[in-house]
Amino acid sequence: MSDTVFESRLKASLKDSGIAAAITLAMAFMLAGMHTQISIGGLSIDYRWAAVAVATVVVFAGRLLLNMYVWRPEGSRTVTFRMVVLGLSILAATVIFYIANQVLGTFSGVSPSEAAGSDEWLWIVIVAALAVVAAVVAKVLFGLAGTSLSKGLSKAVPSRAVFAPLGKWGPLLLGVLAVDVPFILISWLGARGSRQYLDLAILVLTYIMLGWGLNIVVGLAGLLDLGYVAFYAVGAYSFALLSQYFGLGFWMCLPLAGILAGCWGMVLGYPVLRLRGDYLAIVTLAFGEIIRVILLNWYDFTGGPDGISGIPRPTLFGIEFKRGDGGFADIFDLDYSSIHRIIFLYYLILLLALVTNFVTMRLRRLPMGRAWEALREDEIACRSLGINTTNTKLSAFATGAMFGGFAGSFFATRQGFISPESFTFMESAVILAIVVLGGLGSQIGVVIAAVVMIGGFEFFRDLQEYRMLVFGLLMVIIMVWKPRGLISTRKPTIGLVQRTGISADMVQEGQG
Repeated sequence: MSDTVFESRLKASLKDSGIAAAITLAMAFMLAGMHTQISIGGLSIDYRWAAVAVATVVVFAGRLLLNMYVWRPEGSRTVTFRMVVLGLSILAATVIFYIANQVLGTFSGVSPSEAAGSDEWLWIVIVAALAVVAAVVAKVLFGLAGTSLSKGLSKAVPSRAVFAPLGKWGPLLLGVLAVDVPFILISWLGARGSRQYLDLAILVLTYIMLGWGLNIVVGLAGLLDLGYVAFYAVGAYSFALLSQYFGLGFWMCLPLAGILAGCWGMVLGYPVLRLRGDYLAIVTLAFGEIIRVILLNWYDFTGGPDGISGIPRPTLFGIEFKRGDGGFADIFDLDYSSIHRIIFLYYLILLLALVTNFVTMRLRRLPMGRAWEALREDEIACRSLGINTTNTKLSAFATGAMFGGFAGSFFATRQGFISPESFTFMESAVILAIVVLGGLGSQIGVVIAAVVMIGGFEFFRDLQEYRMLVFGLLMVIIMVWKPRGLISTRKPTIGLVQRTGISADMVQEGQG
């Protein structure tokens, strides 16, 4: 595509994006810019003009990218190259700004960010100037590079053969890295500084395990489940109530929590055997809300909104991680540190996640797993082959719910306190988003999506007001760019000659 065509398209896109940004500014001026609060003397208005400015800029940038890249696909290679250069330019300008901020703070004692204080308008001006600098840098790169650099970059990109060994050794390397994570963090940050990141790693592994469990129902069997958090809650409350009323420990309650959650999965699966698609999703959503409301209102048994506290911690062959005689540090002649229990919890959830992955991969190669995939592709053809679709659906619901119960039991023992507020619909939405964005039916895709969505966004917890905005924007971008998920290829469980990866466009998902 020539520069003249690109400039004309850019002008039209800028006009359309400007109109969209103006509409956003007009709508957000009163809705988001002025927030009413209750004060002692009555009502007061909290002005949030920075939020209005951020929303306007996000809409403008998103509309511009959609006009340039998605809605007008002709000449996509040149446009893609220009967008990549623009993104790299903005990233470079951001890094330069960060380094300058740190350097000025080192020499003068007060960095520009500290000097700005709470003045939001100053930061808006800085961000605007940063965007102008990035645009200038991008324009210079366009002039120097041209189309020849784009062709050179396309030739310089390694072929798939270079990354072929990663498909074979990738899981092993990831496993070795996962085992070494605590030692790497402690060696770099020390015992005190590494606790935050170990807690984050435990949270990511919990969602990986939940994603693998839901992947059985959604990715393999093709049954859209929006109430998966109900089984998560059943596992957590099963352990908490058994320990409270019968004094049972974690290792005794762990299999019981999985069995009870699996039974509830069958209870859910039996009434919805005739439902498919959107109707199935609505019923599973209702089931999740029923479980949460029961936990919330059955005060005498579950504690209601007060929750259950004092949940026992897991032990290592009966050895507790406590200070004093008989503790883990005393028996192994170590200096007591609370990081010992955190490391043990990390390896515990890592073991549970690996068991989930191993069982899922083995079941996928058994007749049960092949029946799940046949059900996902075409339920009528599945019946014509003599497969009992009733047992197939119930086994998928029960197996996925069982792993959700295991994860819930671990969640209860890790937190030491649970309440119905921890098992809302948002949890089901996040787990389903991990499965869909990673690629339905892909185990490694779930890992990548969980690390990005859970681990990445935990670093932006301080920006709570914009966190979900960025989260939604990235989801839209990923689904437009990779509608079948990050990992969109599959290997059949059985083949006549050789199992080779097939595109996800050749299979149906979520139609059961």
